[in-house]
Amino acid sequence: MDSSTRAAFGLRARLGSAIFAQVAGPAGPENRARIHGEPGPRWFGPDRPIRAVHGDASMFIGGLRALLLQSLHPLAMAAVEAHSGYRGDPWGRLQRTSTFLAVTTYGTADDAQQAVDHVRAVHGRVRGTTPRGESYHAADPHLLGWVHVAEVESFLLAHQRFGAEPLDAAGYDGYIADTARVAQALGVTDPPRNRRELAARLGDYRGELRPTKEAREAARFILLHPPLPWAARAPYAVLAANSVAALPQWARTSLELPRLPTLAEACVTPTGRALTAAIRWAMAPSRPPVQSA
Repeated sequence: MDSSTRAAFGLRARLGSAIFAQVAGPAGPENRARIHGEPGPRWFGPDRPIRAVHGDASMFIGGLRALLLQSLHPLAMAAVEAHSGYRGDPWGRLQRTSTFLAVTTYGTADDAQQAVDHVRAVHGRVRGTTPRGESYHAADPHLLGWVHVAEVESFLLAHQRFGAEPLDAAGYDGYIADTARVAQALGVTDPPRNRRELAARLGDYRGELRPTKEAREAARFILLHPPLPWAARAPYAVLAANSVAALPQWARTSLELPRLPTLAEACVTPTGRALTAAIRWAMAPSRPPVQSA
């Protein structure tokens, strides 16, 4: 193995470990070993579309877009503002979410159900009132439905634009059907199971959405003030720009997100593709080249 090969392998290992540590947390290696190594039936087999989507680097952009879009429901945003602690512990929240997605997508059926039961118990305790006096309860099936469809659309769109191997039409319908199983387990009533139903359900929620001060503050925190070391801020800015570009124009306007100049806008998607490819390369399982005798 020559020095350049060793250096490339070392760089890949360091980058992959750093990214994984950030999104999976201190218990990441232990959780990963249990999720993928424990024997037993799974909710989703190895050929299911949900595994392809949730295992791709496009999730970094899709996740940011989902947070921005979800914030436009005032009841969902009020619950996040009052109970999630996203400002004080944003990485902890990310790590809990990523672990939940990993367990329900790849883990055993027993572990997936246990993860769902835990989330349902937490949702059952989250209730309150918005500044306008509207009551919310995180376990409300209708509110859960909004969080679900905003997330699924965001992951789907990001995978279509930035996924290593975008699915065909049947595959994306299959992805929505897969996620419906998890949503139903969480308490969502009749979640959409294909793209037509997803688009219709998103339209049903449109009249309930409105920008709030809390949503705009959350967007500024997510996009402009992430608690990151300086070395990570430029790559993060690329992810953030692509998440904003993937939003519908009405959502950008509602959150008061500036539109980039035409030339800069044209560069956003190519830089997003390049960065997600780099993340995918860094996080792909690999073994060091065998050194010849």
